[in-house]
Amino acid sequence: MREFSETELLLELEPVVAGELDRHHKVAKEWFPHEYVPWSEGTNYDGVFDGKAWEETDTKLPEEARISLIVNLLTEDNLPSYHHEIATTFGRDAAWGTWVHRWTAEEGRHAVAIRDYLTVTRAVDPVALERARMVHMGEGFTNSYDGVLSSLAYVSFQELATRISHRNTGKASQDPNCERLLARIAADENLHMLFYRNLLNAAFQLAPAQTMRAVTDVVTTFQMPGTGIEGFTRKAMTIANAGIYDLRLHIDDVLMPVLRQWGVFEMTDLGPDGEKAREELSDFLVRIETSASRFVERREARRARQAAGA
Repeated sequence: MREFSETELLLELEPVVAGELDRHHKVAKEWFPHEYVPWSEGTNYDGVFDGKAWEETDTKLPEEARISLIVNLLTEDNLPSYHHEIATTFGRDAAWGTWVHRWTAEEGRHAVAIRDYLTVTRAVDPVALERARMVHMGEGFTNSYDGVLSSLAYVSFQELATRISHRNTGKASQDPNCERLLARIAADENLHMLFYRNLLNAAFQLAPAQTMRAVTDVVTTFQMPGTGIEGFTRKAMTIANAGIYDLRLHIDDVLMPVLRQWGVFEMTDLGPDGEKAREELSDFLVRIETSASRFVERREARRARQAAGA
């Protein structure tokens, strides 16, 4: 079975990129971040305008939603590094380059809108948030995967995971303004996922064994781009315990829908290397299914104990 070089993959997939770009332009809806922020709720902070310093009692959001919003925002803040990574991998020429810049422009709205909402509603400490942004962006982001196929596989899952996280954070906020904003952002992420998912589907038709290996490598090592955030493990556990994003959701709402869409378990033209990669993928899914079920059982038992003691 033929192995495609990186240059060949970029050239062969470019017509698909062009087609997906045309489709994206037709379905993407223009929106404006300022329309989703309740500006009338804003008041001056301490500093040059001599307002009121932020206090813990200012926030109306549940703690788990606030933590998730901070993680999501700091993740979105690293856009310059993400742009560098995808521009380096996909290039800036022709349809690939047009998509890279379009994607970056659309993603750029997300941090602006979330930060404006959090600041205006006094939902978070703006000083602590800015310091966290400086630290996180100072570390940057480096793509953990080499090559076009692995990068496409990663963003196919990551964009969907981000969509799920935003949507569930909005619901957990118990604030209709926050939920409306995050639903709008999630809609962007969904279109980005469709772009990458469809592109990798074309890669499966072109180089099935190579693509299967890339998908397996990504699924078995997947991490969200915000893992470099200070205190991420503790924050992620709070988010998981709240049911905003956990391993159960990762399997049921991210991994399996995308894998089924590609039809990875029905493919018959993978060759020995592709079959080996698929077997590794299947074994991994069995293992994490067990872990996900155990986590949910422990969480439900803990909630039951808390309810009984209330």
